[in-house]
Amino acid sequence: MRLEKCWFCSSTVYPGHGIQFVRNDAKIFRFCRSKCHKNFKMKRNPRKVKWTKAYRRLHGKDMTQDATFEFERKRNRPERYDRNLTENTLKAIKTIDKVRFRREETHHKNRMKGKAAKERKEARKELDQQIHMLVAPGALVKETSAASAAKVTVKVQHESDENRMEE
Repeated sequence: MRLEKCWFCSSTVYPGHGIQFVRNDAKIFRFCRSKCHKNFKMKRNPRKVKWTKAYRRLHGKDMTQDATFEFERKRNRPERYDRNLTENTLKAIKTIDKVRFRREETHHKNRMKGKAAKERKEARKELDQQIHMLVAPGALVKETSAASAAKVTVKVQHESDENRMEE
């Protein structure tokens, strides 16, 4: 079973799926779905379309240099298999997947390393700018005056019983 790569988004095209386009110069383009085929016909550059693998690699979102990608390359030389070689290959595929998964996790952690501190800083800045929405206006005045003067006397008027409205 031969698994092809989509020319536009680099995803896997399984047998019986996708669209194949052959240009006049006999160059074959395989697409995983009509979305990729339509974007190709509109002459869009996969490196400028955000959801493609080419864009993600170009802008540092995905790993680009890794030894595990070497195993994925297409080889045109036919290989003669026996039971031992097949068994060893399947074991190696599992370990390679584990290694790739660990490396992708570390890549993602390194990308997100400064994000938490940056978000806290932005939240603090927004809080400082919008503090008037959280605290009553009188409290803000008291805080500023309390900082300038140690004691502030406040006069409180008590209502007499005569001024109160009867129910």
